[in-house]
Amino acid sequence: MLLQDLNRVRQIGVIAARHGFGEWLERAGVWRQLGRREKVEVSAEAQRASTARRFRMLLNDLGPTFVKLGQILSTRADLLPAEYIEELATLQDHVEPVPLEAVYAQIRESLGREADELFKQIDSQPLAAASIAQVHRAVTLEGEEVVVKVQRPGISEQIDSDLVVLRSLARLLEAVVEETGIYSPTGIIDEFDRAIHEELDFVHEASNIRAFLENNRNRPYMKIPRVYDGLSSRTVLTMEFVRGVKISQAELSPEDRREVAGHILDASFRQLFEDGLFHGDPHPGNLLVLEGNRLALLDFGVVGRLSRAMQETLVMLALAVALKDSDSVARILYRVGVPDARANLVGFRNDIEGLLGRHLPMTLGQVDARSLMRELLDLAVKYRIRIPKEYALLSRASVSTEGMLRSLYPDLNILEVAMPYAKELLADRYDPSQLQGGLMRTLLRFQSLAQDLPTQLSQILLDLESGKFSVTVRAEQFDKLNDNLRSAAIVMFMGLCACGLIVGAFISFAQTPWQYHGLPVLGLLGIILSAAIFGAVFTWYLFGRRFGKVRVSRWLAKKRRG
Repeated sequence: MLLQDLNRVRQIGVIAARHGFGEWLERAGVWRQLGRREKVEVSAEAQRASTARRFRMLLNDLGPTFVKLGQILSTRADLLPAEYIEELATLQDHVEPVPLEAVYAQIRESLGREADELFKQIDSQPLAAASIAQVHRAVTLEGEEVVVKVQRPGISEQIDSDLVVLRSLARLLEAVVEETGIYSPTGIIDEFDRAIHEELDFVHEASNIRAFLENNRNRPYMKIPRVYDGLSSRTVLTMEFVRGVKISQAELSPEDRREVAGHILDASFRQLFEDGLFHGDPHPGNLLVLEGNRLALLDFGVVGRLSRAMQETLVMLALAVALKDSDSVARILYRVGVPDARANLVGFRNDIEGLLGRHLPMTLGQVDARSLMRELLDLAVKYRIRIPKEYALLSRASVSTEGMLRSLYPDLNILEVAMPYAKELLADRYDPSQLQGGLMRTLLRFQSLAQDLPTQLSQILLDLESGKFSVTVRAEQFDKLNDNLRSAAIVMFMGLCACGLIVGAFISFAQTPWQYHGLPVLGLLGIILSAAIFGAVFTWYLFGRRFGKVRVSRWLAKKRRG
């Protein structure tokens, strides 16, 4: 790690200690790595706040990279407890805008021409300024109104530097925190790395916009802004200006509210069950109401993609939830997830049965979708089942959409609207006249299985007959036993070495002529080395467990009781 990275780690440590996370730093050995312990007083605000709020305040103070990390974590209810998700959802990355001269310089560097050669006018005041980019209203040379999204100068280099530090901290967490079996910190940082670099690449966002534009071409109630390819690049994105009102600020009559709610619901289901491409962050600021109760979607940096198999799984899961079929819900979640170990499927099903019993009235005004999705994901984590990120992103998008629908038309019967889409998808799945139908795929898989099964059974029997059959068994208890045996062997070996050195030292005291101030040199060296070995082994034996991994859940429980 470079010197500037070590200085950044020290800065992070100071800010973390100020927000009350000094105990973690001490247990993780951060100060030992840096060479000295920083004395920092916990702020008065942090002393009053909950752990989740202090974590949000910490990320906010650490800068743009960490704010973005918090925002991405807020979409992953399968990674953090509910109180953390709620706090991180409030993170805002509004920053001071960069000067217009810096915007012109970025346009010149990215597009290869001066801004006044590409645009007739660019407003000096940005429409929005965030940590990664800021947006200006502009007019093209042809007189068309557009918005220009320009990446902040130097932000890519800053994020890359912070990612080096984050990876080092993640590896340190894996060494000292016990509960990292389901989602490893380094895995989370790798996923964040991919997500943040996709967001930094405006070519990726432009591709998303074009895909949404094509999917919604025949939906008259939905408006997607057009991308100006000649005025866009990796760090500059020029889009059509859409004139509308944010849905949270629109003044609508009860009839208009019902119509707009119907458009939102229809668009959401078509994205899921027809397009396989859905908006990952449909909050009220990214949805405009246009004239005639039409809708416009904005900000396509975060989108989710669903395969045909995932779409079918969603239908089956929705039907199982609607029918309160806890056994099917448990099996579907177990199948789509990645179990970290053999899960207790009976306990999982029983917990889901109790959950469904609390959350299944029929109208949207009565259903608490936020709690339902959150508790389903919490149960998956409890039973050590990793939920793919697409489903976690869909969960966040669904909760945001449900919040808008609840405010617009709370008595909308969502199951009644959703049923035609489910029936259509299921009909396609089991339509034998279509080669892409699920029934045909199922028959092909069964035929392949029928062909392969005799060969595989024959192979197993031949291996048994020749004595080549082997079974690999892995168990946590065996791993612990192996570690204990290895530790005992190391202690015995070091003890034998120390004893050998003591014996040699006594022989040296009796026979060696090499002396220093009247004392045999080899004998002294033998005594010193044996004492060092004995001291190291004794210290490790007595205090090694004290520096084992930290159990975060126990630490949080202690903080709540305090």
